[in-house]
Amino acid sequence: MKSCLICDDHAMMRDALVGAVQQAFPEALLTEAHDFPSAWAAARARPDLILCDLVMPGADPEAGIARVQASAPGTPILVVTGNDDQALLLRLLQTGVAGFLPKSARSRVIASAITMILAGGRFPPMGQAAFHSEAPERAGRASAMRLTPRQTDVMRAMALGQTNKEIAKAFDLSPATVKAHATAAFLALGVTTRTEAAFKAREAGLI
Repeated sequence: MKSCLICDDHAMMRDALVGAVQQAFPEALLTEAHDFPSAWAAARARPDLILCDLVMPGADPEAGIARVQASAPGTPILVVTGNDDQALLLRLLQTGVAGFLPKSARSRVIASAITMILAGGRFPPMGQAAFHSEAPERAGRASAMRLTPRQTDVMRAMALGQTNKEIAKAFDLSPATVKAHATAAFLALGVTTRTEAAFKAREAGLI
């Protein structure tokens, strides 16, 4: 990644995002915006990626994000937000937003999300179970259905005991991309370890 636009109206949050991106992509040129009008202007430079808060001065969330998209056609947008309005998040996802990241996300999760999005994927939104599961007993199956084909491949390989390096070689991916797919799958399945992931994936009929 050569360039990234970071948009948030809170200076502390912008600083945190800048730090996380710099740590993972030290060569990237970073630009900051503090409201939607400044985000629209900066987006015209067509950065490789845009990290954008959902609620900022200058526009309502949907109109603000839509204009960011219009200002930088084809640039993936990762929305960083604390908003849990599932209907709103789903509408934004349907407009082509690349994914959602909670403001509480740690640096490694931010890096994984960016790596996945730059590889052409999407990062699972917060509270995604609410999009598809209408009853607790269906949650596992719904989570499995929301895994991408590549995430499914990675989970299947992990269940067989393969390491990230072995998986990367098998699918002609970089270890970092494998890690990004695994992190996204873990979030989708609601687990934190390989063992839990394998169990949950089997239970859901994924592998």
